[in-house]
Amino acid sequence: MRLFFLALFLLLPIVGQASEQRLVEFETSKGTFVLALDAHKAPHTVTNFLSYVQNGFYQGTIFHRVIEGFMIQGGGLTKDMQPKTTNAPIKNEGKNGLKNKKYTVAMARTNNPHSATSQFFINTKDNNFLDTKGSTWGYAVFGKVYRGADVVDAIEEVVTTTRAGQHDVPAKPVVILNARIVE
Repeated sequence: MRLFFLALFLLLPIVGQASEQRLVEFETSKGTFVLALDAHKAPHTVTNFLSYVQNGFYQGTIFHRVIEGFMIQGGGLTKDMQPKTTNAPIKNEGKNGLKNKKYTVAMARTNNPHSATSQFFINTKDNNFLDTKGSTWGYAVFGKVYRGADVVDAIEEVVTTTRAGQHDVPAKPVVILNARIVE
């Protein structure tokens, strides 16, 4: 009996950690990658992101901004560059200690630090200038690429053009075919 409780006691921290990291698989027209989300350090951002995943919001959206040596951004526009209707903006969790390092995922936003909704970006290099510093809000990192960095690299390398008044748009759309939570 004591052995059972000892084993249970030793497993509890592992179970708690597993529930704080959620995996989300993105199937794209360039391949599949998986993000590991940090619900411990960015709980509101992760909850927001997962709600979009669960509602099928990302299906059919594109990576609409791709800048080689910087990042790939998606999650808000359709193939014809039309914005999808989003939920209300969330509070910026950029003071969570997570940094905009290569292969981390962060929320995209406007100049208003608390304006992030559905759009996200994956850093393709260390972008320390995007981190929160003192009273200057940065971009809230909430996870990292867990698997499929080669797919992120392939998206980063696509040919871009100007389309619908926006620069750095892939000439051939990179479509998110499906996003799902991995159990």
